Amino acid sequence: MALGHIDELEGKIIENDEVKGAVMKVLISPEEGWDSHVMRVFEVAPNGFTPKHTHDWPHINYIIEGEGTLFLSGKENPIKAGSYAYVPSNELHQFKNTSNKAIKFICIVPKEGHY
Repeated sequence: MALGHIDELEGKIIENDEVKGAVMKVLISPEEGWDSHVMRVFEVAPNGFTPKHTHDWPHINYIIEGEGTLFLSGKENPIKAGSYAYVPSNELHQFKNTSNKAIKFICIVPKEGHY
């Protein structure tokens, strides 16, 4: 069984030349018993962003708080708390924080998509 609170988890700073101000916390993974997927929460600082990238697996996202854009389907799409998105395999995408407070979102990927 996995039960906890996000404040109890240590965040991993994403260090990459194509990333600015992003931290990831793993909530549920195969270690906690979900054999096939990983549920993570990303926090992106004001004016921060994730890399613009593609990969061989899909993922789903839910915006918990904040606002920004999700580059998907060739355009910048506005997102805010309550927004959700399905990102298909091999689709170019990027999250950007366009506000003066952090944006936080859930990202669920198949276990092979977690690194």
